[in-house]
Amino acid sequence: MSNDNRTPAGDKAGVPKRIFAPARTEAKVAREAVITPQTEDPSYRLAFQDEDFLLREDLRPVRFQLELLKTQLTLDEANIGSTFVMYGSARIPEPDRVPIVLEAATTPEQKAIAEKQAGLAHYYDEARKLARIASKVGLDEDGKKQFVVCSGGGPSIMEAANRGARDVGADTIGLNIVLPHEQAPNAYVTPHLSLRFHYFALRKMHFLLHARAVAVFPGGFGTFDEFFELLTLVQTGKTRPLPILLFGRDFWETVVDWHALASYGVISPQDLELFRFVETAEEAWAIVEDWYGMGEG
Repeated sequence: MSNDNRTPAGDKAGVPKRIFAPARTEAKVAREAVITPQTEDPSYRLAFQDEDFLLREDLRPVRFQLELLKTQLTLDEANIGSTFVMYGSARIPEPDRVPIVLEAATTPEQKAIAEKQAGLAHYYDEARKLARIASKVGLDEDGKKQFVVCSGGGPSIMEAANRGARDVGADTIGLNIVLPHEQAPNAYVTPHLSLRFHYFALRKMHFLLHARAVAVFPGGFGTFDEFFELLTLVQTGKTRPLPILLFGRDFWETVVDWHALASYGVISPQDLELFRFVETAEEAWAIVEDWYGMGEG
């Protein structure tokens, strides 16, 4: 029996890529369903269009997977091979704003804090400068973008990192997080690389999956959380060592007594070699170049 719709044998160009309608098409049809008591009930919704279903407690593992996958696919499609991650405070002022910060302080306590923040403001410039340098590395032999600057997508040091990359026309990533007091991504994050997370754990995982160097600037609880998790991963052998650059020796040695940790035996003396203190972008980049042999002819 003949079939006029059959693809001729051997006609490879006529073989369809798929025989089922794409999910996007089905979703459109579903939205246009005839309104009846049955179609109006939540049970009739397609699973992937049912927000109430997706947000159920027992769907948390699925949401984990989606949050992990969306970011990974986005970075893959952007041709990103590795990142240079920059952590740091959301409260350190840009140098140009230091006079405003100092003027806004009225009590002795506020003035003391403002003066200390002013003393850290130059790290905004160093983060921006380091991001410029890293963003000039370009593509590897496979055409992948290397050392793409990645920050938490917020203000201050994070803004400086993304801003430095944009200064030289490079793509730059912002991994934001939903917080009770929502903050918009800073204006320098590449729009299609501006990603937002619900789960802190998955956000921290994506910070490090592609990281080949990490710069840690002065910061608070969030910076400590990200930095110490990285130290733990390297210390325990869960990830290979990589350049960890700690900006601001005076700050870090004031807020953390590193040698006391070793003297109490809760870390080993060699654990203090997992990171390097630096003060300038040039000093930090020289360590990265030496680590990967990038300066060799």
